[in-house]
Formats: sequence, structure tokens, C-alpha cells
Amino acid sequence: MASVPTSVPPSARRRPARRAVLALAAVALLVPLAACGDDQEKSGAGSGAGKPPKAELTVLAAASLTDVFKTAGAAYEKAHPGTRITFSFAGSQELAAQVRQGAPADALVTADTKTMDGLKGETGTPVVIAKNRLVIAVEEGNPRRVDTLEDLADPGLKVVLAAPEVPVGRYSRKILDAQDITVKPVSLEPNVRAVLTKVELGEADAGLVYRTDAATAPDEVDAVEIPDDRNAVAQYPAATLKTTDNEAAAKAFVDWLAGPEARKILLDAGFQRP
Repeated sequence: MASVPTSVPPSARRRPARRAVLALAAVALLVPLAACGDDQEKSGAGSGAGKPPKAELTVLAAASLTDVFKTAGAAYEKAHPGTRITFSFAGSQELAAQVRQGAPADALVTADTKTMDGLKGETGTPVVIAKNRLVIAVEEGNPRRVDTLEDLADPGLKVVLAAPEVPVGRYSRKILDAQDITVKPVSLEPNVRAVLTKVELGEADAGLVYRTDAATAPDEVDAVEIPDDRNAVAQYPAATLKTTDNEAAAKAFVDWLAGPEARKILLDAGFQRP
């Protein structure tokens, strides 16, 4: 039997050529995509590049900064989502002792330049971020009628001061001595917040504290102003610590404290411009 020649339909002959064209088109599309992927890998895109490095900062700060630094810390973390700040508040003299003992921390803020100057070998260059002044804290309504520094010399008045090694204690002694006023305190406290608490609880009739501390307890204490020419100016220097493992992040925070955003927060809390 003779073989019957088989004819191939034209549409069937076109399929291989069509598949080849489609394959070439697919390859053409994949090449730029692959190149784009290579560029992303090289630039770090898609892998978190460009985000601020995460840093866990511990900041030692004077007790009088307790409230305002909670606000400042929250503002800084919001603006720098890769950074978390933990504050440790105490009297400046206690903080200095911690630094000398090698406590793990990244930055320090004291309530006086004397304490900071005593740590020159332990810190970077300090910058003053704010100032403060003293007031006489009395029970709300001022029932003992304390109006001037001289009133604190009344032996029937229970007066509490900070210890002389504490910045606010030194400032208190400075202004009392300048006016030749002798005060016999019922107690000497380790920091300004302890002085304020004594007055708040009624354990003291009056105490010398920073203006900003009295402002944190408006329903418990009143603040009797001390004229500027009889007052003392407290300065708050901030500096990085040389033992930090996060030098760049610590410096960035200290620089921010000296900047306009932090200054507004400090001014709103009653601190004065540096």
C-alpha cells in the first residue's frame, strides 16, 4: 500500500515560531527585573537601609529633671524610632559616684557645673542645656506665712534642706549665707525631690527647692519666690560618657538636648534658657 503523504496545517507550523517569540519576550522582561534586584541588593533597599540604627541608651540625670525628661525622652524616641532611652534619676552627687564606679551608662546630666567638672576624665565636652532658680516650697495656702528667706530662721518653723554635697543644697547654703541667715533644718535630704516630698507630706513647713520642682506639685505646695538678686542660678550641663558603647547615639541625644525642640520642652516646664 502506498503511503499517504501527511500535510501539516499552516496554523500548526506557526505554533513553534510563536512560542519562540513569547519565550524571547519573557527573557527580555526578566533581564531588567534581575538587574533591578541586583541594584536593590547593592543599595540595601528593601533590607532596612536608611533607617536609624537602634540604640539602647541609659542616661543618668539629676532628680530635678525627672518630669521634664520623661516628656523629652518620649519626644526623642518618637523622632528617632530606632532609639530607646532609659533614665536613672538621683542627686547629682550620687550620679557622679555611679560614674566613678563604672556604672553602665551613655550620658550624664547634672544640676551644676561643679559636679560635671569633677568628672572631666570620664565625660565628653559638656554643654549647658538649661538653667533654674530656687523658691521656698511651703504647704498649700502658706499657713505659716513664710514670705522671705529671713522667715526660714524662725526656730518654730520646720525647715528641710538638701544636704550640702547636693547641688540644690549648695545653692541653698549659698543664698542663706549671703544674707547672713542661720537656718537649722530638721533634716538634710539626698536630693531636691526628697525635700519637696517632706513639704508635700506635711513633715516640714518649708524647704528650698528648684522652681520647676515646686511646679510639679501645684495642689500640694505653693512656691514663694526669691528675688533674683538674692537667688542662685543653677546650670544643667549634659555630656556623653567615655564608657558608652553607643558613642554616636549618645552624642546625638546630647546634641538634641541642646537644640530647639528640647529647649522648648524645658522652657515649657519652667526652666530658663542656658
